[in-house]
Amino acid sequence: MPKKLSVAGALVLITGGARGIGAATAAMLSARGARVWIGDVDEDACLHTAAELGVSGGRLDVTSTASWQEMLGRIEADSDAGGPLDILINNAGVMPLGAFEAETEQVRDLILDVNIRGVLNGMQAVLPGMARRGRGHVVNVASMAGMIPVPGMVTYNASKFAALGASLSARREYAGTGVAVSAVLPSAVRTELTAGAPLGGGMPTVDPEDVAAAILAVLGSRAARRSVPRWVAPAWSTTAFVPEWLHNLARRLIDDRRALTSIDTAARGTYIDRVDRQARAHHGERAS
Repeated sequence: MPKKLSVAGALVLITGGARGIGAATAAMLSARGARVWIGDVDEDACLHTAAELGVSGGRLDVTSTASWQEMLGRIEADSDAGGPLDILINNAGVMPLGAFEAETEQVRDLILDVNIRGVLNGMQAVLPGMARRGRGHVVNVASMAGMIPVPGMVTYNASKFAALGASLSARREYAGTGVAVSAVLPSAVRTELTAGAPLGGGMPTVDPEDVAAAILAVLGSRAARRSVPRWVAPAWSTTAFVPEWLHNLARRLIDDRRALTSIDTAARGTYIDRVDRQARAHHGERAS
């Protein structure tokens, strides 16, 4: 087990830091003495959150390796809190919901590029340097959707299964270097990503601060994987021994098709509009 890092004084970068889990984690780590940077593709929101929390921030497009290098260069050159990164928290993510057949190519590209390419880009940008220094920790915020398949989330499920697999594989590849890679898997979280989605009904619902607390705990324990709440992943793992007919019965009882049938599109409108704008812009950048 790699020696744990002290959060106090550690230099931390959190992606997707403008809102939700990222902002809550930035607040919690900063309060414990970490030197925190947040990055987000929404630069205005990122700078606003950074100012509110008293941390540093800037634009970071996790799908772009050039953007990663620019952000890491800024962090290392910063006169007040510069130096090599101790901790990376890959938190940026998007979560459109709905029928797979209605998903556009632009939205699918955005989900995969942010949720998994962004994680891979971040790990590749920081892990070699951490390994050379013999210390560091990467925490990838995946999801229980990386273990539990849900109708209405086909591409999102794919991205989070991939993020969990990438985390566990990188952990093995960098074993013995002094660097840890961990995955945190929240259940449904009360953030903008779940706006208009029917929560509860078989899946525990948590707050961003609960996920931030789990990230802090993983930084201390260096565990490979932790769900939020903690019991969910171990409980789900036991279902591998349950026959499919019983799975299907349980899913019908909790109405696991709610992401297809019960979305409040009006309540979710603001988030979807922003995702659609990002998807079109991202698709244009890929085509150019």
